[in-house]
Amino acid sequence: MSIRFTAKARRRMVALTIAAGLAVGVAGCGGGGDDKKPEASASASRSSGSGASTQEGSDEPVAELKGEDGLVLQIASVQRDSGGFLTVSGEMKNDGDKAARVSVRTAGDETEIIRHGSSLGGATLVDSQSKKRYYVLRDTDGRPLTTTGMPRIEAGGSIPVFMQFPAPPTKTTEVTFQLPTFASAPIQISG
Repeated sequence: MSIRFTAKARRRMVALTIAAGLAVGVAGCGGGGDDKKPEASASASRSSGSGASTQEGSDEPVAELKGEDGLVLQIASVQRDSGGFLTVSGEMKNDGDKAARVSVRTAGDETEIIRHGSSLGGATLVDSQSKKRYYVLRDTDGRPLTTTGMPRIEAGGSIPVFMQFPAPPTKTTEVTFQLPTFASAPIQISG
């Protein structure tokens, strides 16, 4: 009886910790006023000929990855927290002429993640220095700790997105971000 009680208590504590992490991630994804920022970002992404670019500055994205059907993932922050997590947040933009959906392939090919619907669960971070690959974290039910259930994005529109990973060692300051159907890009870790 006490083992069962302990297991239930442990699951509740993990679920509560994950819920708090998601709340922080969602709060970090919330945007303030537009302040013409999307227009500047859109013109930068149209003029760039490469699949991915990294930029520095407070108003510019950390990285911009081009995907299918005019979709562009702009990574705004890569934040390490004290709990051993790394949160990647930004926005998914549609620079195309027509409404587009994020491909189901971005969820990756793991059965447990796919059964929970569309997500960014296929995202990985590659630490070439330590020769490790980090996968998106999951809750106790196997749901990825990422944006899920993404709607169709109208032409010129965008939606906030986030992904949580286990944090690489503190000596690691740069990793390569990968998401199926999008170009890869090196990103700097802050915090």
